[in-house]
Amino acid sequence: MAEHPIEGIMGVTMEKIRQLVDANTIIGEPITVDGATIIPISRVTFGFASGGSDVGAKTNKQMFGGGTGAGVSIAPIAFLVISGGNVRTIQLVEHVSPVDSAINALPDLVDRVSALIKKDKPETPQE
Repeated sequence: MAEHPIEGIMGVTMEKIRQLVDANTIIGEPITVDGATIIPISRVTFGFASGGSDVGAKTNKQMFGGGTGAGVSIAPIAFLVISGGNVRTIQLVEHVSPVDSAINALPDLVDRVSALIKKDKPETPQE
């Protein structure tokens, strides 16, 4: 069975969205300044719509009308700052969502896990 025209339109639109929105869009490339590493974190939202209609068969030709649309919004929300073995979050937005809370708790979690690993390591006697 031949592919319906709306399938091709939707496929191209979704591929373009995939190119725009990847992991590097959300967690940005690390930037090193004066010995500190800064990692930008962004919120990405997108919407997608498509529709089409087969025109009535008044002629022998198969007629189709359709279209798609998409919108993408990228907003910076925080920076992870890694300096001197410490990690901290600098939030740019006041609104607190579950994702914001998770990002904010990440540095504390990293510090706690790091402390547990150091604590559990057996000390080797030096000769």
